[in-house]
Amino acid sequence: MATVYGDYSRDRIGWFFGLSGMQLTILSVGLFPVLWAFNARQWGLLLGLTAGWGLLFILVVVPVRGRSATGWLAASIAHAVGLVFRWTPWRSRASRGQADDLGVPDLPGVLHGIRVHDGPPQGAAMSRVAVVQDKANRVWAVTAAVTHPGLALADAEERTRQGRGLTDLLNACARTELISEVIFVVRSVPDDGAERDQWLVRHLRPDAPVLARAVNEQLAQVLSQAAVRTEAFVTIVAPEARLAKEAKEFGRGIEARARAMLMLAGEVETHLRAGMRISEVEWLTSPKLAVAVRTGFAPGDRAGIIAALAARDADPGVNADVPWAQAGPSGADAVVRHYSHDAWNSISATVKLPARGAVIGALAPVLVPTEPGERRALMVAFPILAATAADRQTANSEWAADMGETLRAKAGVKTRAREQQAVARTRGLDSKLASGHALVRPYAVATVTVPKTARIAEYGRRLDAAVRRAGFAPLRLDLAQDAGFAASTIPLGLSLTRKVEGA
Repeated sequence: MATVYGDYSRDRIGWFFGLSGMQLTILSVGLFPVLWAFNARQWGLLLGLTAGWGLLFILVVVPVRGRSATGWLAASIAHAVGLVFRWTPWRSRASRGQADDLGVPDLPGVLHGIRVHDGPPQGAAMSRVAVVQDKANRVWAVTAAVTHPGLALADAEERTRQGRGLTDLLNACARTELISEVIFVVRSVPDDGAERDQWLVRHLRPDAPVLARAVNEQLAQVLSQAAVRTEAFVTIVAPEARLAKEAKEFGRGIEARARAMLMLAGEVETHLRAGMRISEVEWLTSPKLAVAVRTGFAPGDRAGIIAALAARDADPGVNADVPWAQAGPSGADAVVRHYSHDAWNSISATVKLPARGAVIGALAPVLVPTEPGERRALMVAFPILAATAADRQTANSEWAADMGETLRAKAGVKTRAREQQAVARTRGLDSKLASGHALVRPYAVATVTVPKTARIAEYGRRLDAAVRRAGFAPLRLDLAQDAGFAASTIPLGLSLTRKVEGA
């Protein structure tokens, strides 16, 4: 039987018939005018205030596609204000002729505060790993390109071992008391044939027969249409509030933080290779990370970059690097239902975990493109709560679960099976925390990217169908498509649930 992961529950359980403390407070305060009108026998006013309180109940309690009506209203107003003041469209400094420093990243939206620093020299090649600083969220990150054999041919026992390897990785990250998040990003795109074209240029003989040339050209065309190329990245994230204390042992400033991050990267690499069977782990330097960012925004640019790298091998004077000032798009626009960047459109959706649990490797169908030129991306994030926060949250959740059950029993309200399962999982967290496990709140975001000549709405529906076919439920990130794209496609450590520590 395949390995199933189903040990997850809601972050918070409402203790008063499913309502949180904030929701109950708002509804209680809103009920005071209704009670006053009833006490004063103002029946007309009572009718109006009761209708207003009912509208308040809908805005606060009733969820609409994953958010409350209040959340939708706030997001819609913010988007409308951005449209009126022309804040939504974004243009790069390079497109306006204002890119003075090519080493400073110029990225849109939620990536605007990103800065990339070179770490200290390491290894025989004296390479410098890129250390990402997110000034807006006050976190640091390092990214590695990884190669995994996949789970298509793995049996249940092998999947179980790799599942334990992931658990050991997350527990080890929690024990460092520095790493707050581990993010896996996988990008799948139909092969552009760039490597094969370079191989043909190097190996094709000038005196080769015409038939041999024709066969190789046709074979390259057929293979390029049928093949799918996959890129995988692992990013570890550490908040500035935690890293600053550890960095004092290495000195001060950016270099000290870079040394601390590389120390954490060494620990994580050991678990990636041993427990999760990852064969290759390469911590990206600044030029390679810039290429990963550029191909994330513009998948079609990869063939040109590969050709430039091959030309540099023959002529060292060729500049094949992508400047950070040009790693992002020349223009971007956050629309309500999709994200537009350069000549491409993208749609992102969160992947809701099913109540019955998820089989390890079940998200593979989400990464399969359906048409040439289509790119799929999937981000699975594992935010790790600090030990003190995990203990406090678990205690609060257990108290809320006990209080909710008591109130339902006294009111004669039957507890549904789904609620019973959520309560049982919540109570089981305490014993697992006591045994040394970390409290992790995983989530996933899937994205489809196609050229602007294609109908992005159609490909968005295909992405939703792929998520449902894998056994999950998709939820579009409307009014937040730019953040969903950046988190799921650009391997810079962006998160959708992160709170700034120490602010």
